[in-house]
Amino acid sequence: MRLHLAPLATAMALALPAVALPATARADATAQATDLDEVVVTATRTATTVAHTLAPVEVIDRDSIERSQARSLPDLLAGRAGISLANQGGAGKLTTLFLRGAESDHIVVLVDGIRIGSPTSGLVSLQNLPLALIERVEIVRGPRSSLYGSEAIGGVIQIFTRREAAGWAPRMHVGGGSHGAHDFGVGFDGREGRAWFGADYAFQRTEGFNACDVAEPTPFSGGCFISEPEPDLDGYIQDALSLRAGIDLDDAWQISAQALRSEGENDFDGDYGNRSETVQQVVGGNVRWRPSDAMQFKLTAGRNVDASDQFNDGSYTGYFDTDRDSAALQGDFGIADGQLLTAGIDWLRDRVEGSTVYVSDERDNRAAFAQYQGRFATTAAGTHALQAAVRRDDNEQFGGHTTGSVSWGLEFGGGWQLGAGWGSAFKAPTFNELYYPFFGNPDLRPEESQTVEIGIGWGNDDFDIRLDAFDTKVDDLIAFDAALNLPNNIERARMRGAELGVDATVAGWQLAASASWLDTGNRTFDTDLELPRRARHGARIELDRAFGRLGLGLTAVAEGPRYDDVANTRRLPGFATLDLRAEYALTDALTVQGRVANVFDRDYETVAFYNQPGREWFVTLRYAPTP
Repeated sequence: MRLHLAPLATAMALALPAVALPATARADATAQATDLDEVVVTATRTATTVAHTLAPVEVIDRDSIERSQARSLPDLLAGRAGISLANQGGAGKLTTLFLRGAESDHIVVLVDGIRIGSPTSGLVSLQNLPLALIERVEIVRGPRSSLYGSEAIGGVIQIFTRREAAGWAPRMHVGGGSHGAHDFGVGFDGREGRAWFGADYAFQRTEGFNACDVAEPTPFSGGCFISEPEPDLDGYIQDALSLRAGIDLDDAWQISAQALRSEGENDFDGDYGNRSETVQQVVGGNVRWRPSDAMQFKLTAGRNVDASDQFNDGSYTGYFDTDRDSAALQGDFGIADGQLLTAGIDWLRDRVEGSTVYVSDERDNRAAFAQYQGRFATTAAGTHALQAAVRRDDNEQFGGHTTGSVSWGLEFGGGWQLGAGWGSAFKAPTFNELYYPFFGNPDLRPEESQTVEIGIGWGNDDFDIRLDAFDTKVDDLIAFDAALNLPNNIERARMRGAELGVDATVAGWQLAASASWLDTGNRTFDTDLELPRRARHGARIELDRAFGRLGLGLTAVAEGPRYDDVANTRRLPGFATLDLRAEYALTDALTVQGRVANVFDRDYETVAFYNQPGREWFVTLRYAPTP
């Protein structure tokens, strides 16, 4: 497969002057921070240290990504607090993510501040975002519609592409392993005076394995949607390119632009399609003006393209091509010492084109939001913090919707922190739910939620621990209504649970561990049915230590049983996997890494009938001289 550079190069060229059009808040504020590992921007749309963020957040930086030797973004996220993944048969296959029990389309996903996702299905193709192009990932758990609008019921995940702050930084990696897998990547970042620039290319290929495990399927069994077994290899090929550039015109003005394009070829099992060619593209531009230390304005814009051509046994069967254009203007105002007021406007347009004809194929959303953040002088009880936000969305299809949130925190003696919060959120119906021929219902209302949460944490230089509990109720869930033979707002659901996270350094070992407990329920008919594909319990442990030039580590992931269907008739057993890894620095610039995943060759499923890889190995050689 050959990467088509023309669309990406054209988009990048347009993005640089188009910063006057710009998308949701970008991470350029982090460039002003001295310690990127301790700063997040997703939780508040402003740069805030992790210690001062009232929301439960998790940051996965580049060092952690490389040390983990994860092979994909879903692999990196698996088992983390509050997260359940459902994968349909290995690399490149459809992977959906549930956060705190919320639906896959109840989570906002951003790439460099640009909102991504398919307006038709409401899903994000996480499997098509290569780790080689990612610098860091921020996970914010809990409702954030008061800042981001629709879909932010379960939380927000933001992905930042590769970026170096200074110097000349070339890099390269090559690797191979099980299932005929091989990777290659090359990139660089550099700075010349006030300008910076960078590029990364990544290639990944695997022959795969048989994705579907159905011995005697029928057309209506739901088993991979096939009527006859297809015991073949279901491979995946991915080409991806990332470009970025920026300039500090002076101390007050900064301009930047970035673009990412990933193309994939994916084989799978199905009667009506068994191969797809996909495109995931994100282009954005940003201009920032900081007239004083107490005032900053950001103007950002971007476009996400999510497209796919479908084939069945080599014959072309159809396509879809969705565009998501977004723009935002945001101002941050320091109104007093330790107090920040943020206000802004957002614009979003979704457009659908494809072989399926929709009654309506485009809609706009306009919104205004405001947020207050304050930290107050230490009292006898400690240091208090307050965050409050409100947002009004006006959608072309469903009209107006107002959401809000408020959080309070207290830092008291000995490194202890206490926090509590409330937030409302909503999710607008997708194009498929509204307009799909003979299936859509244009009278659908947005799904609405209310969440309360409380958390407590303690930390020092070598140890951090945090426990968070939450209770979310969702009304007007969209589900199939047999009386109408259409989707309708008929369901209610409840998700409640707790998450424990620990980061520690003990006797030279680095420990990162999390555990989750989740209770979900479909409350439509006062039943005790659990929501499908969410594990009730989950845990992840990462343990690493360096012995001079040698590094050793392990990752253990365990998840409890789950149901695969709404009626809770098909139960998937729980599972546990162990990955072992090692790396050795041959020189200061050259490192060899090796990983054995699923050491005990556990057989398990996260979606019924779809296989997961057994024991796998992979070896990587990395070259990255110090700038």
